[in-house]
Amino acid sequence: MSLLAAIDVGTNTVRLLVAKRDGRGLRPVERGRRITGMGKAMRATGEIGPKEFRESVNALKEFRGRMDALGVERYRACGTAALRDASNRPEFLEAAKAAGVSIEVISAEEEASRTWKGIHWRIRGVPGIVVMDIGGGSTEFIAGPGKGESVSLPIGVVVSCDLLPVSDPPEPWQVRNLRYYYAERISSGTGALGRRYRKMVGTAGTFTTLAALDRKMTVYQPEKIDGCALPLERVKYWVDRLSKLTEAGRLRLRGMEKGRERYILPGICQAVAAMEHFKVDELIVSDAGLLEGILLGLPIGKGEKG
Repeated sequence: MSLLAAIDVGTNTVRLLVAKRDGRGLRPVERGRRITGMGKAMRATGEIGPKEFRESVNALKEFRGRMDALGVERYRACGTAALRDASNRPEFLEAAKAAGVSIEVISAEEEASRTWKGIHWRIRGVPGIVVMDIGGGSTEFIAGPGKGESVSLPIGVVVSCDLLPVSDPPEPWQVRNLRYYYAERISSGTGALGRRYRKMVGTAGTFTTLAALDRKMTVYQPEKIDGCALPLERVKYWVDRLSKLTEAGRLRLRGMEKGRERYILPGICQAVAAMEHFKVDELIVSDAGLLEGILLGLPIGKGEKG
C-alpha cells in the first residue's frame, strides 16, 4: 500500500502527516510538527521575518528527508494565511522548492473545505456541528464543505497577539479586552452561518493543546485527544488558570507544547467567545483536520510525486 504525505505550512506551525489509505479513511504512519512562527513579523513588516523564513525552510528540509526515508509516493504541501499575505511569498516558495517541497498556496475556502472533510471522516453521524479552526493568521468557522458554508476571520492567535499585546502575566483588563474583541469579531463575522448548532468541534493546536493540558499529558497521544469533550465551564476554567501564569509558568504545565505558551490564552479566549456566540455548551476536540483533508484529496489526482 503506497504512502501519501501532507504538509501544512501555517502561520505559526509547519506540520507533516504521512499515512496510508485505509478504505475510506487513513492510517497514520508518522507525524511531524515544528513551531516556526512564520507570521510573527507579518503585521509590522508585511513579510516573513528572516529568522522565521530560515526555520520554516529548515523544517521543510527535515520533512523532505523523512518522506524520502519512508518512501512516500505522493505528497501535497499547502500554504495558508501567512503565505496568502506575505510580500516575500515568491522568495519563500522558491526556497521551499530548492529544499525539495513544492508548496501550493490555497484559498481560505479550500482550507475550510479540506478541514471539514478531514474532520468529518472521523465524526460521521454527529449532527448540528460547527467546526472552529484557530490558526496563527486566521480562524475559520465551518458548517459544511460547500461554498458559503464557511467564513475566515483575520483573528488568528499570532495576529491577535500583535494587535492586542498582553503583559506577562496578563493584567485582568487585558484578558477582558481579548474576550470582548473576539466576541465582537465572531458575532459580526459569522452572521451568515446562523447560530443553531448543538456542538462545536475544535481543530488545530489551540484545541489539541487545551485537551492535552486538561488530560495532563506528558507525551502527546493523538488517539486520546481525538474526541475529547470539554464543557464550556471547563474551557473557561483554563482561561482563568492560564491568565494567572507567566509564559514560563505555563510551560511547566503537563501538556503544554513549547512555542505555544504565548498563544494558548488568546486561543482559548477565542474558543469561549465562539461557544457563547453559538450557544453550545460542549466542545469536541479533533486531532484530525486540514492535513487529513489534504490527504483524502490526493487519490483524486492532486499531489506531487514523492
